[in-house]
Amino acid sequence: MTAPAVPSVLFVCVHNAGRSQMAAAFLTRLGADRVEVRSAGSAPVDTVNPAVVEAMAEVGIDISAETPKVLTVEAVQASDVVITMGCGDACPSVPGKRYLDWKLDDPAGQGVDAVRPIRDEIEERIRGLLADLGVEAAA
Repeated sequence: MTAPAVPSVLFVCVHNAGRSQMAAAFLTRLGADRVEVRSAGSAPVDTVNPAVVEAMAEVGIDISAETPKVLTVEAVQASDVVITMGCGDACPSVPGKRYLDWKLDDPAGQGVDAVRPIRDEIEERIRGLLADLGVEAAA
């Protein structure tokens, strides 16, 4: 008997410096090793937004070592679910993939006070995604 396949999720936004980084960090934490997680940007910047790093640290998740990554067709092809967060027409579409578009405020240029509600909404959506994937959230 083979083990069930681990679902793979790709989070995409423009800069891969805020929303997609937070979503990937929450899914990595809450999905433990039961979900494969990727994040990328259609036009990645050099570093993760410092206010995002600070907001995530407040909930015990350190993303200070993460770096924005460029979106590739291979990353899309390797993923079961592609969640876009405002990357517009730059997101490649691959037939047979499940796409979700999460409308979230962009934390770019915002302080930590503005990032917290975005962070909390992302965590809530990640918990819903895990339930949808049939994966129990880690404590």
